[in-house]
Amino acid sequence: MTEPHLFSLGDVTLQSGEVLRNATLAYSVHGTLNEAADNAVVIPTFYTGTHVRNEAYFGPGRAIDPARHFIVVPNLFGNAISTSPSNAKAPQDGPRLPHTSFYDNVACQYRLLTEALGVKRVKLVTGWSMGGCQSFQWGAQYPDFVDAILPFCGSAKTSPHNWLFLDGVKAALLADPAFRDGDYDRPPEAGLKAFARVYCGWAYSQSFFRDALYRQLGFETVEDMLLDWERDHLAWDANDLLHMLATWQAGDIGANPIYGGDTRAALGAIRARAIVMPTSTDLYFQVEDNRLEVAQIPNATLRVHETDWGHCAASGHNDPSFHHAFDQAVADLLVD
Repeated sequence: MTEPHLFSLGDVTLQSGEVLRNATLAYSVHGTLNEAADNAVVIPTFYTGTHVRNEAYFGPGRAIDPARHFIVVPNLFGNAISTSPSNAKAPQDGPRLPHTSFYDNVACQYRLLTEALGVKRVKLVTGWSMGGCQSFQWGAQYPDFVDAILPFCGSAKTSPHNWLFLDGVKAALLADPAFRDGDYDRPPEAGLKAFARVYCGWAYSQSFFRDALYRQLGFETVEDMLLDWERDHLAWDANDLLHMLATWQAGDIGANPIYGGDTRAALGAIRARAIVMPTSTDLYFQVEDNRLEVAQIPNATLRVHETDWGHCAASGHNDPSFHHAFDQAVADLLVD
């Protein structure tokens, strides 16, 4: 894995009032900041994502290109690279790490850009899933700092049904007696495997499974795919998964001191040009939820990507047609 840069934040007072001690924000950079310091593109990471996995969304000749843009990829708190339950020191280790909201994550990313990297204005914030949620958050939290946002497969506020899906996978993990309220002395493997199996069924669409599109990923059967998801989740720390999940469940760009819980006001305050890009078959971030959000953003367009790949159309290079659509949306937003 490409080694990230580390930005020391010191002690951070969080939205909750708790203090995150000796916090560190891990990030990668690609390209060069221009003289005006206004060519930055920020791509926050997603659930179980890292700065490396976000490299799928840019590259030479792409709409986001290191030859033209200063690309900053900040890692989400809880993803085992930035400050997380698995790497924090006592007394904030494991389940004792204070909750971090999207507001907290974006406030620290803003510090990274302005204090460490010298960015004066952001050209675009974009991201998949929880990265998309952070894109909305950036637009509302720093409306005078961001030119454009492109959230894909994300939302400005976690919907009740999305919250419920997350609570289901969480319950599967917590049911393992080895979890011991987060103070496990060995990984709760049964819980992690159950978490993975439940999660996999939500990540793709019904058509994906009916038409056996998993074979395009190299799996002969659904069971083969589930075993792969189990292996992937066994590599994760359970408390890290739950920390990021709590951030996602609490997602709401209006739930902060700026907007006092008024999501409509937060959406209306976004001044950035916006294209919001759900997929037609995403089971967690529904098109209709995004449609309602876009109607309240002054300069926003809804652009639905038709696919049978569900939420995971945007993961890696699963659905090449998604990347064509994504690059077109970026190009449309970055017209000078």
